[in-house]
Amino acid sequence: MDRRLLIGSGLASLALGGQARADETLPTPPMPVTPTPSRKAEGYSSDEIVNSVSDFLGVTAEAAGGLVERLFKSNGKPTAYIAGEEVSGAITVGLRYGRGLLYMKGRPTLEVFWQGPSLGWDLGGNASRLFTLCYNLEDPDRLFQRFPGVEGSAYFVGGLGVNYQQADEVILAPIRAGIGLRLGANVGYLSYSRKRHWLPL
Repeated sequence: MDRRLLIGSGLASLALGGQARADETLPTPPMPVTPTPSRKAEGYSSDEIVNSVSDFLGVTAEAAGGLVERLFKSNGKPTAYIAGEEVSGAITVGLRYGRGLLYMKGRPTLEVFWQGPSLGWDLGGNASRLFTLCYNLEDPDRLFQRFPGVEGSAYFVGGLGVNYQQADEVILAPIRAGIGLRLGANVGYLSYSRKRHWLPL
């Protein structure tokens, strides 16, 4: 009887020991990963943009304010802006090249380039200082693509011209003040890049 009890208790101990070792080798279930929400870009106020446009383009605060007020009424606060320069020319077929710096709150300043062709009833050339308001641009990488635009849709307030370009939900509103003689309307696109590309396609 004692031998049976001893054998039974030994088998029970082996079974429990094996179960314990099996439990020890089971992998620990991974902790649930909570996705990190993307940081929403902070917008610029009307006063910030008016002062920046006035300083960079060399126009009065009244002239800048009239145009900026119209843009804010249509689009709200921009999440970024580009301050730069460009040259363009056209005899029916046109070319445009530019370079500037992209500013976003809480992010490093980024150098950008743009280039693109145009086609239309268009003649002349001009060199411009350019201040581009960027709407719905939450990530700087979203800038580096093609933005179609219609140059003939430009309107003028206080000697400053602006037109719209859009790709997906990102909208660009370049404000130009420059010298030269150019007459006409055209359609085309601008391709934004991190490096200069002389081929505008």
